[in-house]
Amino acid sequence: MENVIKEILTHIGENPNREGLKGTPKRVVKMWKEIFRGYDPKQKPRVAIFKNGADGLIYDQMIIDSGNFYSHCEHHMVPFFGKYWFAYVPSKKGNIIGLSKVARIIDYHAAKLQIQERLSSDIVEDLWNELSKDATPPLGMCLVMEGEHLCKTMRGVKKQGKMKTSFIKGIFNEHQVREEFLNLIK
Repeated sequence: MENVIKEILTHIGENPNREGLKGTPKRVVKMWKEIFRGYDPKQKPRVAIFKNGADGLIYDQMIIDSGNFYSHCEHHMVPFFGKYWFAYVPSKKGNIIGLSKVARIIDYHAAKLQIQERLSSDIVEDLWNELSKDATPPLGMCLVMEGEHLCKTMRGVKKQGKMKTSFIKGIFNEHQVREEFLNLIK
């Protein structure tokens, strides 16, 4: 791979033997292993799930997590990044997910070449399946992602703006539940 990076540097008009670039091919290969770890199933985080009520509290209300994500466009291989809002309503006889695991699953799925629409879908389907293992599935799940795509802002049309996607399952398809979620994340 390091030789391929040297060829790319030459192709764009650089001298891969220039002092500032001598270590670049090695650094790029190392970086790619980190930022594209989503292709390695061994690096998929283990999702900690807990039986609802195991700690004495049965919770069947909306649980919301938010944070940032970073990914790469599969069409141009440049970054897109932004914020996410994830919510679910656990079943009384279902499972609860460990809070940090939501962020870890989002990071894992984002760590590959993606389109934001697929990223949203893959995350929800994965977390839904995890919460449904040996238990009643959650009552509903929703993920909203807002991303800035450098393939739009730094090249091509060169326009500012963000893309929002959502993926909804279960009771989040009901108007009242969806409205509650959207009001909570404003």
